[in-house]
Amino acid sequence: MRADRLVSLVLLLRRHGRLSAAALARELEVSTRTVLRDIEALSAAGVPVYAERGRHGGFALLPGFQTELTGLNHDEALALLVAGSRRGAQAFGLGAALASAMCKVVDALPESYRVTAAGAAQRLLIDPDTDLLARRQVPDEVPDTVVAEVRRAVFAGHKVRIHYAAAGQAPKWRTVDPIGLVTVRGQGYLLAIRSGEDRTYRLSRIVAAEELDEPAQRPDRVDLDRAWQERGTRFRTGGDQVDVVLRLNPARRDDLVATALAIRTEEAEADGWLRLEVTFQDSRHAEWAVWQLATNAEVLAPQWLRAAVRDRAAALAARYDAM
Repeated sequence: MRADRLVSLVLLLRRHGRLSAAALARELEVSTRTVLRDIEALSAAGVPVYAERGRHGGFALLPGFQTELTGLNHDEALALLVAGSRRGAQAFGLGAALASAMCKVVDALPESYRVTAAGAAQRLLIDPDTDLLARRQVPDEVPDTVVAEVRRAVFAGHKVRIHYAAAGQAPKWRTVDPIGLVTVRGQGYLLAIRSGEDRTYRLSRIVAAEELDEPAQRPDRVDLDRAWQERGTRFRTGGDQVDVVLRLNPARRDDLVATALAIRTEEAEADGWLRLEVTFQDSRHAEWAVWQLATNAEVLAPQWLRAAVRDRAAALAARYDAM
């Protein structure tokens, strides 16, 4: 994660005094261009890094650079470093602030703690970019100016105007009462109230935002975790739901449970397979979920879904028979 690398860069400069971009790149196992971007990010975050030109030049910290943060022990600093590797700060436009804070945390530690805390942080990886199957998680790209305006409105308790592009629609201006911000797997969301109704807006779809002076009409206290769960439940139970009856190899039961909205009935058949009545979000969800189970499932009803899976399988077989 970039925040961890920025901390490592500061520690290298503290330990060696002055290092060239090439030397920093070798130590951090990145390109010199990445080092130059990191130096720029540290400067923007308030860390006094300066460059010296010439044959023996390089980058260094201003002499006497020291933070005023005190009282942290090794485990407390490590907890902050681990928390800092999460994606929330990036999703909410706090990446530079996080890097600066983490540098201050490390710099405030006694020398013995500083080395062991930084070394321990390198042994922990939280939310990597890919899972074991190399499936990449791509975080949302949100302009800092947009998320900063939304964030200020949330904290100040003011209304905010957002130019929002809903899926498949042109952007429209709307004024909302912000409740809070949520990040899930690198995707940021604004929870808000509009015309008395709960609304959820994906940050990456906000084209522009403007904090207003008018106070937001919202509860004084909020349980964001509960609010997120309730909105998720409403989302899953809305739309054109589809009930499906199918036979299933019990070895794939967990896979079905993980994607279905609900398991309404379940019973074992004589051959060991399960007969279930399952609810999906809509027809596309039902067809996708059944297709993932391949020959480990057989749709019994509705007939249109059975025919859709059959036709898809026939088309795939025809494609591979073409050569």
